[in-house]
Amino acid sequence: MSVVGLVLPALKRAFSAVVSATAVLALTTATAFAQQPEAPAQAAAPSSSAAAPSLELNKLEPNNSGCRAYMVVNNPTDTAYQSFKLDLVLFQADGVIGKRFALDLAPLKAQKKSVKLFEIEGVACDKIGSFLINDVMECKTDAGAAEGCLQQLKTSSLTNVQLSK
Repeated sequence: MSVVGLVLPALKRAFSAVVSATAVLALTTATAFAQQPEAPAQAAAPSSSAAAPSLELNKLEPNNSGCRAYMVVNNPTDTAYQSFKLDLVLFQADGVIGKRFALDLAPLKAQKKSVKLFEIEGVACDKIGSFLINDVMECKTDAGAAEGCLQQLKTSSLTNVQLSK
């Protein structure tokens, strides 16, 4: 008998034993998991695509005393805000800070889109380079002070002037 004739049957027996042992281990593991009580469900982390208030710089319009800005505020959430005050910084077209002011967008009704106007005295629209939401100074709902208002706020602009946070 050749070496192959001796080794081949031995390899088949060894392989069969390994496959059987693996199947027993898998069956034992599956049975053990099936008998364990279910772990309590953990709260899902909020996703970045979750509904959140958004602020869009929609239009800049020259007026006699400077520039009028039109902001579209969309609150797709079920939360109404009694206060939503921003610390807003205006950068001139050359990048130098031009003005810093507070802008209160409240009240923000739940499930509601609205337009807010504000006047920028002494600054021509074509001299505005960008706006920075430096912080949310005050953010209150019916339940009191709200957390994470700046982080959740989404920004965009339909003008050539950037709105960022």
